[in-house]
Amino acid sequence: MATPLIALLTDFGEEDHFVPSLKAVIAGLHPQARVIDISHRVPAHDVRAAGFLLFACCRFFPAGTIFVAVVDPGVGTARRLLLVRTARHWFIAPDNGLLTLALEAEPAEDVRELSASRFFLAARSTFEARDKMAPAAAWLSLGIPAAEFGPVLTDWRKLRIAKPRLVGKNVAGEVVHVDRFGNLITNIPESLVWDLDRVRGPAGCLLKIGRRSSLPPSAAYVSAPRGRPFFLGGSLGLVEVAVREGSASRLLRARAGERVEVRPRRRP
Repeated sequence: MATPLIALLTDFGEEDHFVPSLKAVIAGLHPQARVIDISHRVPAHDVRAAGFLLFACCRFFPAGTIFVAVVDPGVGTARRLLLVRTARHWFIAPDNGLLTLALEAEPAEDVRELSASRFFLAARSTFEARDKMAPAAAWLSLGIPAAEFGPVLTDWRKLRIAKPRLVGKNVAGEVVHVDRFGNLITNIPESLVWDLDRVRGPAGCLLKIGRRSSLPPSAAYVSAPRGRPFFLGGSLGLVEVAVREGSASRLLRARAGERVEVRPRRRP
């Protein structure tokens, strides 16, 4: 059986010793381990941003992947560490809500507190990613059973994530992520937009965000006029607001949390 992939997601940046330390610990315990970086440029302490990135990409990783996701403002406190198994993957993360979206997409089948100190480099630490989570990932990849790492948990922290909702004949939601291109990714599934106009789909709808009340749809980024904001269904199946070869976030002065509403056009 192939060695499971270990995927790292942190807010540690790439300038300091933090990320190399994680990789060194894993290599020291399991030299044949395969390690891949998702990102280390999550905005510092932004648990929601990390949770969205994990949700957006975890489904595309091979079965058996061990995700080590560390954005942890509560490091060194009494908050717990989690080891989670789903039908396809493993997740190691602080119990601060980071796994909320990922576990909505992949329901947890086994959740444990990562607490067995024999698998740690240090029992007390202000760098628990290095001293507890990385070693646990390495030992797990070597085949140590999950039950060895700690007791079963029946509750863990979940973030309050807004859900899209119907408001009359419209669907309302909010921006949940701004990507590096300045695209505003919402929590509105494109399928709900099709429900608003089953014949024309998104082509029969307009979008409101901030002071802009009539953004048109576009089938692709390149199909829209330059400099004009528009919306489309993105690669995650969610409605995005974009500007062709520009930044919707900058143009509309919008960020995560901005309210968005899609409504059907009036038929002639």
